[in-house]
Amino acid sequence: NWQPLSIEEVGELLSRLRVSWWIAGGWAIDLFLGRQTRSHGDTDILIRRDDQLAVQEYLRDWDLYKTQQPGLMPWLTGEFQTRPFDDIWCRRSPNSPWALQLMLLDTDGDQWVFKRDSTIRGSLDSLGRRTSLGVPYMSPEIQLLYKAKPQTLTKDQSDFDVVTPYMTEEARIWLSDCLEKRFPEGHRWIVSLK
Repeated sequence: NWQPLSIEEVGELLSRLRVSWWIAGGWAIDLFLGRQTRSHGDTDILIRRDDQLAVQEYLRDWDLYKTQQPGLMPWLTGEFQTRPFDDIWCRRSPNSPWALQLMLLDTDGDQWVFKRDSTIRGSLDSLGRRTSLGVPYMSPEIQLLYKAKPQTLTKDQSDFDVVTPYMTEEARIWLSDCLEKRFPEGHRWIVSLK
């Protein structure tokens, strides 16, 4: 049962949060393009794993659950989530629909670390961008890396198709190189990025 917050509502909710955060998922693609290209079933927010307890305290009045699909378990106050827990579902109260999904990002110093291959990493400064109104979101090439799976979901293919024509050559090469490393047997997106 989801009734996700809008990007404007997320910006307002997190405006006083003192740690870095980024809009992720399909909304990150749409923010890069400056327009909504498809409907979104949820609103994903990326935070550094190391900042999770600060975010938990910030959202202390919310009902928070850690998830390792297919299950949900209450996220207890002060409980630091280590792998494999990467996602937190958030709602205003136990009777409210889910409104927000927090995604935990592993870091090493000033670098972000890709959760499916720790040899793929980059500067935290390269992780995201900002809209003209200052809303932070994940860079499209990094978001597409997270969306790339052996079996491509329809929504992820749609995001790839709509955003890659607007990506720089440097971003396309970076994503292609990462996909070749992640999928040595090949991935359908690699050919399209060349």
